[in-house]
Formats: sequence, C-alpha cells, structure tokens
Amino acid sequence: MELGCFSVSLAVKDLERSRAFYEALGFETHGGDASQGWLILRNGDAKIGLFQGMFAKNILTFSPGLDEHGKKMDSFTDVREIQAKLEEKGLELTTKADPGTSGPASATLTDPDGNPILIDQYF
Repeated sequence: MELGCFSVSLAVKDLERSRAFYEALGFETHGGDASQGWLILRNGDAKIGLFQGMFAKNILTFSPGLDEHGKKMDSFTDVREIQAKLEEKGLELTTKADPGTSGPASATLTDPDGNPILIDQYF
C-alpha cells in the first residue's frame, strides 16, 4: 500500500519565528501561504509543514498522489482505497473520506501512542 509523500505537520505558535528557526537548520520554503497561517518547508527529502492555529497537535502526514519531491504522480493509490485497506486490517479511522466520491479527500487515524496520522490527497 503506497501512502505517498511523507511529511510532519507541526502545530506552531508563531509561524514566522518557526520559519526562521527551520530556515536556520537549512530548510527552504517550498509552498504554502503565510497569510493563511501555513508554510511547507524542505531540506533535501525532508519535508515539514508549519501550521499556526490549525491543529492541536503535531501530525504525521501522508499525501497520496505526490512523490518525494512534491510533484503530482501519474498513478497512485486513492485515499479511499487506502482507507478501505486500513479498515480491512482492523484499524479504526477517526475521520473518513466519502467512498462515493473521487478527487481531493482525507482520512485520519491515531496510532497506539496517540499520535495523529493524516492521509491527505490533493487530487
């Protein structure tokens, strides 16, 4: 089961302060919209999202349809198919994508230690 591009979504208190900190570590802004409270940063294959006021906790994020460089893939496993496979394995999802739809959607679950996981499909 291919989950897509992996990143860590960080719940930050001060977007600009966090951006400056991660830039000092060698990350560069790769996308996002600071006026909306979020930025995507990269350092090689490492990707982090900075989100101010959007999430209560840090989140492990997988993006079906994106490769490790953040480029759209021609072929990928749809979030609804991933969701069905996870449920077949007995995992409980917190939120689900509507299986009767197509295109952008997301599903969430929580690991045994309480870490939220987001499967977020943009296409």
